Amino acid sequence: MLPANHIQELQRRISLYDDESAYKALFLHFYEPLVQFAGSFVRSAPIAEEVVSDVFINIWQGRRRLTEVNNLRVYLYVSTKNVALKYLLQQQKKNALSLDELELDMESPHYNPEEQLISAELLAKFEQAVSELPPRCKVIFKLIKEDGLRYKEIAEILDISVKTIDNQLAIALARIARAINTSLKRPQRLKP
Repeated sequence: MLPANHIQELQRRISLYDDESAYKALFLHFYEPLVQFAGSFVRSAPIAEEVVSDVFINIWQGRRRLTEVNNLRVYLYVSTKNVALKYLLQQQKKNALSLDELELDMESPHYNPEEQLISAELLAKFEQAVSELPPRCKVIFKLIKEDGLRYKEIAEILDISVKTIDNQLAIALARIARAINTSLKRPQRLKP
């Protein structure tokens, strides 16, 4: 690990003198740790490398403002987190399908149109319930359930406590359960 004063010197040379050798030294020093960090969000080595490359491209393009950064190490990690989060959100939007686009191939030895209709209605109610969650609940629910991120990772991304994530997920699950259960009430038996 480079000492802080050496990182500051590289930062100064990049910002004031467009020093490409200082930029390369900074890149080589931080590249691997930042790729590992980005990988914890995007779960793909090639995408993590792309995220870090984007961060360093942004550093070079904004090098004149680099002297305003107090702690470059923290700045690089926060930038990496933000670019990774932006990537995840873009992927989430790309991967979101409407019910009209959804093609389910559910083969059953006992084809039952009524059961399929109930399943489609249940899925629609579930999606409706998720879309009606408060914004913070919805983001946390999707990051956990759709993106498979851990509580600690989400806490870092959203800059909130793990306890808040736990509470928000409980709220989301309770609301979804209520929305789905309204249509799943069992018919009462008739008494003889």
